[in-house]
Amino acid sequence: MELSFVDVDDVIDVNERLLQKLFQEHLGVEVPLPMQRMTWQEAMDRFGSDKPDVRFGMELVNVSEVVKDVDFIVFKSTLENGGTVRGINAKGQGEMPRKKIDALVDFAKDFGAKGLAYLAIQPDGTYKSSFTKFMTEEQTAALVAAMDGENGDLLLFAADKNKVVWDVLGNLRLEIARNMGILKKEEYRFLWITEFPLLEWDEEENRYVAMHHPFTMPMEEDLALLDTDPGKVRAKAYDCVLNGVELGGGSVRIYQSDVQEKMFEKLGIGTEEAYEKFGFLLNAFKYGVPPHAGLAFGLDRLIMLMVQADNIREVIAFPKVKDASCLMSEAPNVVDPKQLEELEIKLDLKEKGNDA
Repeated sequence: MELSFVDVDDVIDVNERLLQKLFQEHLGVEVPLPMQRMTWQEAMDRFGSDKPDVRFGMELVNVSEVVKDVDFIVFKSTLENGGTVRGINAKGQGEMPRKKIDALVDFAKDFGAKGLAYLAIQPDGTYKSSFTKFMTEEQTAALVAAMDGENGDLLLFAADKNKVVWDVLGNLRLEIARNMGILKKEEYRFLWITEFPLLEWDEEENRYVAMHHPFTMPMEEDLALLDTDPGKVRAKAYDCVLNGVELGGGSVRIYQSDVQEKMFEKLGIGTEEAYEKFGFLLNAFKYGVPPHAGLAFGLDRLIMLMVQADNIREVIAFPKVKDASCLMSEAPNVVDPKQLEELEIKLDLKEKGNDA
């Protein structure tokens, strides 16, 4: 949907009432309004994800201050290099076998972790740990207290740059929840994530790139930061999340030419290039553009959750199979030369052999 003369609250209101009606009429599920809202920063700090599953706790805890003076080299070097140390508490999992803990460590490595530190609190209050030998009793007690650790709990820690730690622990809490069997398909927890960063730094290109797209409106109170600290500018962007799945997202669009030009400037797009690529838009600004905003749902994702399917392929009419082919249309297939000519497509068949 695209709406004129609206702001964030207007778009959220319309879509909340739409979802409430859908779930009531088709599932008999009552969705209380207003839905929970959470800023992007809060979501990342608490859940390590911008589409958090809030059906269960196991929230991330930043323990950087608690462990800043310990002699454990992993924590020490991480903090000295501008990283953070965060942990999650898997309640009641303190007696998890070492083999399963090792499997969690391997799982964490898939998301960028160099390793995973753990502290298992046994039912009798003793500890099994991969790192407490580098800490005093007082430091260990302070860490356990910061994590709300109790007898029978398993504490898991990641130390790295924020982006890595969030990704590791955000996925780890989901994996543990799946293993514990605590995720209930019949429970629907909606959530709006707001105030995304407008820009993010691309290490490879050594410049800022738009987190969503280059036409997203910055929050008015952050406009001055575009010149002084672009990384801190928040966007008027919003995502609707259900049980850890992004149902849809959108934003308020930029409708002033000076703000759009400033945005292009921060993205390294010069005036000439901007008009070459987006001249139709910049010229439209000259005639007056109303404040406008929009949102689009992923209909397949929504239906998947409504019918409690395990995979989105179960609700797509004609899904692709494993090799990305379509059984209905038999695509990809041989294309008639006349069709290629009409589309002005020329095939480069050199070194392709007869299979081309």
